[in-house]
Amino acid sequence: MATALINGRALTDTGFRYDLAVLIVGDCIVALAPAIDPRVRAAQVVDLAGNMLLPGFIDCQVNGGGGVLFNDAPTVETIRRIAGAHRRFGTTGFLPTLISDDTDVMRAAIAAVDAAIEQGVPGVLGIHLEGPYIAPARRGAHDASKFRALDDTELERVCSLRNGRTVLTLAPERVTPERVRALVARGVIVCAGHTAATYDETRAALAAGVRGFTHLYNAMSPLQGREPGVVGAALEDRETWCGVIVDGHHVHPASLRVALAAKPRGKLMLVTDAMPPVGSDTDTYTLAGATITCRNGRCETADGVLAGSALDMAGALRNTVASLGLSLDEAARMASTYPAEFLGIAHNHGRIAPGFRANLVELDADFAVRRTWIAGAASA
Repeated sequence: MATALINGRALTDTGFRYDLAVLIVGDCIVALAPAIDPRVRAAQVVDLAGNMLLPGFIDCQVNGGGGVLFNDAPTVETIRRIAGAHRRFGTTGFLPTLISDDTDVMRAAIAAVDAAIEQGVPGVLGIHLEGPYIAPARRGAHDASKFRALDDTELERVCSLRNGRTVLTLAPERVTPERVRALVARGVIVCAGHTAATYDETRAALAAGVRGFTHLYNAMSPLQGREPGVVGAALEDRETWCGVIVDGHHVHPASLRVALAAKPRGKLMLVTDAMPPVGSDTDTYTLAGATITCRNGRCETADGVLAGSALDMAGALRNTVASLGLSLDEAARMASTYPAEFLGIAHNHGRIAPGFRANLVELDADFAVRRTWIAGAASA
């Protein structure tokens, strides 16, 4: 039976609409129609009571949630738990993210994501491998003992996911342009991150097919007058996407406003870089052998190094509107439409439109998530 979501403020391609019902059949949006449409009258009606209806959030960098870290137990059950934790905050699509680790852990993580997709764990879109082909000088909280070269065997492993998208974060100075081209040819989405590369090295990687930048400004060579660095290359480039962590800790709002001014519309996307505290009561966890403590939303080592975040996507949306001065509709697209474009799934994800997957989030006036739908199935 069809479901009609009525009496909401639905974000369509032309902005918010108050006068249209969103009609869902199975896992798909089949129409945006007036309430008097016979199809709406014949459907099971869900009254949104004036709340906002947005495309479901897509998070390309999720290390953990629900009290668990993907690295610690790269299994389907861990993915399921992380998915459930983030769904409470409007995330209907995500990439479980593996931080630099040993080869057996990487192999298990890839197998777990394949199995999760095959088993239909809601929201899993692929995997993000953040390292281990990154720079010790910009390692952040990564364990440098796990870093290694991207040889033929490693390349085959990175390309081994059978289902969904693979995103790989690497340091351009540690991987040749030829290797980048080989990865791209195999369908891997390559991002620059945790890198001390020069501007010229970054430009060479962009020419080889680098598609994005992982958590812009963080763990990368900065923009300076005589050496633009990775940040300068990222801001200058018109084609690539940049993930940004809008939690008030990772990047100053002024720097984010500079990025918004520099990049074409649609090229900044919200990510959380979330850790186990999201959706749980835990405020400590272990990463790369170090104890991480989360206080007032800031996750850091004993030395004060940022180690992921306690951010959820609903919070990222709220912070983007409040601190960057963006309209709600544009901030919402940064959380849904633009990540879908980055992942190459924008033909059926990231919009409220006929023919698109019924992945949706209902928010109240305070940006609190009331309900989500993934493939047309509503959360409890």
